[in-house]
Amino acid sequence: MPTNFEGKLVVAISSRALFDLEESHRVFDEEGIEAYCKYQIEHEEDLLDPGVAFDMVRKLLALNGPERERVEVILLSRNSADTGLRVFNSIRHHDLEITRAAFSGGESPYRYVAPFGAHLFLSSDSGDVRAALDAGYAAATILPSMAGQNPTEELRIAFDGDAVLFSDEAERVYKSKGLDAFQNSEKQSAKRPLPGGPFREFLAALHQIQKDFDADKPPIRTALVTARSAPAHERVIRTLRAWDIRIDEAIFLGGLAKGEFLKSFGADIFFDDQTLHCDSAARHVATGHVPHGVANENS
Repeated sequence: MPTNFEGKLVVAISSRALFDLEESHRVFDEEGIEAYCKYQIEHEEDLLDPGVAFDMVRKLLALNGPERERVEVILLSRNSADTGLRVFNSIRHHDLEITRAAFSGGESPYRYVAPFGAHLFLSSDSGDVRAALDAGYAAATILPSMAGQNPTEELRIAFDGDAVLFSDEAERVYKSKGLDAFQNSEKQSAKRPLPGGPFREFLAALHQIQKDFDADKPPIRTALVTARSAPAHERVIRTLRAWDIRIDEAIFLGGLAKGEFLKSFGADIFFDDQTLHCDSAARHVATGHVPHGVANENS
């Protein structure tokens, strides 16, 4: 019977973002595809440990209940169906309700982001992530991290502003003309909402789920963690108000390193377009680099 994901938040994730596949990936890099396939089949009963994005996915799936299915998580993998059996064995072991997948047999799986209607694509392959962003989808490269997890069952997601939630319009002024010109421009444009960035629709989908729950005990908490400071804060606040999208916490750092603040927030994952901020964040929380906007044009 035909079905669709209308009304659901849809997240597509690669097997390396969901599970720790570093050993098998090492085999692929050092010995090639045939050795990798042999290794995966020989170890298909060896269960995989959680990867960097595992806890976020587990908490997203916990938002589903008998009264409503709110989230669909889909596996997009470069494995073949044969070598991907180990991944599905591990999904079953960890009791993750993931039933749909695309195994692309070595080719980029990002092309299945569109037909699945995913609001977000997470992968360890930066090329796949860039292709998804170029096609107009929210996507991030999951960075290696040994950071501890948020021990509560509450899902906490933090976002940078410019080039992530918002367009890079303001960041282009900063890059080309400097801080003073940026501050003046944002002060003059304070009442004009910023255009949306690649993660606007993902945040909007989270906001819709938040509406299902009591405001005093929501299972999702979001934060804006930005290098902006006053007077450039006003345009951001007015933009979110114009979008009618809720953000639970807003932290305006004025250029301070973000890592410690994200740790204090207890982020399950943080999304930022700049590698400097991502490096700081990844020492404390799971981090996704968003290779979008002016900061990534020459990389």
